[in-house]
Amino acid sequence: MSFLRDLKIALRSLSRVPTLWITVALTLALGIGANAAIFSVVRAVLLRPLVNQDEDRLLYVRQSAPGIADPNTTFSVPEIKDLGTGLKTISELGTFSEIDFTMVGLGTPREIPAGVVDGNYFHVMGLRPVLGRLLTPSDDGPNAAGAVVLTYKFWRDSTHSDPHVLGKVVRLESVMGARSATIVGVLEPAVPYPVATEIIANVVTSPHHLSATMVTGREHRMTEVFARLAPGRTLDDARAELHSAYGAMMSAHPEVYKPEDRYSIEVTRMHDQINSRANTILWVLFAASGLLFVIASSNVANLVLARTVRRSSELSVRSALGASRAALRRSLLAESLVLSGSGAIAAVAIAVPMVAVLGRYAARFSVRAIGMTLDFSLVWFGVVLALVAAVFLAFIPRLPSMESLRVNGLASGGTRVAGGSSRRLRVFAVLQIMASFLLLAGSAVLLGTLYELEKMRPPFETAKVLAVNLPVMSYGKSPGQVQEFYREVERRIGSLPGVEHVSTGFSVPWRDEQGLNIRFQFSVEGAKRENGAADWRARFRSISPGFFSTLGVPLLEGRDFRQSDRDGSERVVIVSQGVANSLFPGQDPVNRELRWTDPVMKFIGISYEPRRIIGVVPDFDDENIIPSPGMSVYQPVDQEGWQGRLFVRAKQDPYSLVPAITRAIHQMSSDQPVERASTLEDIRGEVLTPDRLNAVVFGGFAAVALLISVVGVAGVLAFSVSGRTREIGIRMAIGAQPRDILAGVLLEGVTIAAIGVSSGVAVGFLFARVVGKYVEEVHQPGALSVIAAAMIILFAAVIASAVPAARAARVNAVEALRAE
Repeated sequence: MSFLRDLKIALRSLSRVPTLWITVALTLALGIGANAAIFSVVRAVLLRPLVNQDEDRLLYVRQSAPGIADPNTTFSVPEIKDLGTGLKTISELGTFSEIDFTMVGLGTPREIPAGVVDGNYFHVMGLRPVLGRLLTPSDDGPNAAGAVVLTYKFWRDSTHSDPHVLGKVVRLESVMGARSATIVGVLEPAVPYPVATEIIANVVTSPHHLSATMVTGREHRMTEVFARLAPGRTLDDARAELHSAYGAMMSAHPEVYKPEDRYSIEVTRMHDQINSRANTILWVLFAASGLLFVIASSNVANLVLARTVRRSSELSVRSALGASRAALRRSLLAESLVLSGSGAIAAVAIAVPMVAVLGRYAARFSVRAIGMTLDFSLVWFGVVLALVAAVFLAFIPRLPSMESLRVNGLASGGTRVAGGSSRRLRVFAVLQIMASFLLLAGSAVLLGTLYELEKMRPPFETAKVLAVNLPVMSYGKSPGQVQEFYREVERRIGSLPGVEHVSTGFSVPWRDEQGLNIRFQFSVEGAKRENGAADWRARFRSISPGFFSTLGVPLLEGRDFRQSDRDGSERVVIVSQGVANSLFPGQDPVNRELRWTDPVMKFIGISYEPRRIIGVVPDFDDENIIPSPGMSVYQPVDQEGWQGRLFVRAKQDPYSLVPAITRAIHQMSSDQPVERASTLEDIRGEVLTPDRLNAVVFGGFAAVALLISVVGVAGVLAFSVSGRTREIGIRMAIGAQPRDILAGVLLEGVTIAAIGVSSGVAVGFLFARVVGKYVEEVHQPGALSVIAAAMIILFAAVIASAVPAARAARVNAVEALRAE
């Protein structure tokens, strides 16, 4: 009951200082709310178990070849058979291949991301259906009926959770042909990995997967492998056995696994693999929110400590009247609980929208964050932080002792307390500055990176070029008819008012990751690599005549593709300047002979016949925002090429052409999807979104931290000025000028900031060194970032010091001495 009375007294006492109450509550709300929001995201993405049954036994197997710059080469069917034979630590393997299908028969025809899996996949993954059934080994084999499982999200969003969707027959179009399939089930909500898919089908739905080249080609790799640990076996057991099997496979086929390619195999737990991209960024963000909590708590400690110092006479009187130290400390704890409780309530209101923002941010790194909201079961986390803050605030102030009362008397007690408290105020201010500096330095790095990305403009037209997905529809058409369809599309779109150029190709710059990542080996007549190394590798691009004109890329030498460059005519290619300079320095590359030599060519229908180089274009990287060096070889779509993308260069607003383009194509084929129309400039902006979000999120933390720190420095100096009124009065009475007093207070503020910045540099350097041993992605800020952060802090310290400094300069010496 006595503590309840303390709470009531605390409420009455704080109601007389509403400004302090509101300031403390909002400051704590920022610190607690940010941490609760971040912890919600961390728990949902990194700590929450997967829905997969026995997830600790679920493994991801990856093959890589650093020598050809491929971190995930996936697997071929023969490789999977070799690895899966006779395994004892692995009970079962499941396979998954990424593919894009155009689905016809379930709403508007459209291209959707899909997966093709074997009958073991769902059992290995430990997933269950919410409707119907999943695929099983009975769905394997070339004679099986086509079967499709819908993902839960696709079923919910596209069919509005229609329970009658089972049994419907759809047509699945792919580059290699079309197949019919029956919808047999709906998958439970689960993390879509390795890619986000909308449907998952059996192998028979993809003609390419049934081809002899796919089944027998060791170098025809396009399949991911998952595994389930056998009972009683460990991850290390599985690694050892798979490494042994992989080594035997490499020894048996030395012509495939060349030493310079450095092929290797890795095995990780599925949970760790899913979180690999989000792990670092979220823990760094969690550390940033922790710094914000330290800053907020330090600032609140300053405010509460200053208030306690001003109440020192009151506490001394209460102590002299018999109040025990426990009773005094309990009253301070009651006030701290009221302040912290108010902050915790406000923190919930702040955390709800913050989680929505951070969820969208985290979704860039992990699909587990998509659509997440505040986990109210984590309110305890905010309560714990509030209790920590309350205890911290209650036990920071020093209580008056009986010895000090006897020696100094009641009237002077405050002065004695103020001296020690002033030092603690400065310590807290230094802590705030240090933490703010760390956040600002990190934000400066991200802002610098974003600035460089924004400043780096591609060497081709982006604002006026519209990219449209026009996936291949081969049902009922011969390959020749498919090519004629695209040629007719170019003719019709090219005749529309407002169209300047039109062309087709296989991949959209920056957007079609799967198509842009294709690189093949090639050789060129008269050019040899040193030391007998393997052939060169180049980006493979399939385009139609006029592609370079559409993008505004000039021809440096030779000619462009023509409509006559078709199947059956002389095979020709255009190369990038990098190819010409590397292979023919100081020579003319036009009319030289180029051959594709990559072993995978025989699996994808591209011949090894020689091709004549007819032109050279400037190097431009259509895959990365930050251009990386690389060779490119362009092949006409009508010579073993691939299509599916339309490019339109407009005279004015490209988006105004979308209705006319859609209408013209649907007049030719009503089932033809016309999707994702967007300018290359907007596509580039979408690719930059994660970097912009990085800068915004960390910049927001840094801005809030800086604001709190500025308030803290101003509060420290204001308290210092109020405690030194007598000293300032004496100095002015003996001749000190107001500008001297002003400069002294400003110097005090800058000194606090300088100590905080110096501490931040030291702590940041040590932190980066320690973390860098475990996390490769952590890099120390450059000198420019450190200097920029330091200058901002020092400038903010001067601003924060201005008001108390001006107040000190206006002290009236006579009135100050009379008051004393």
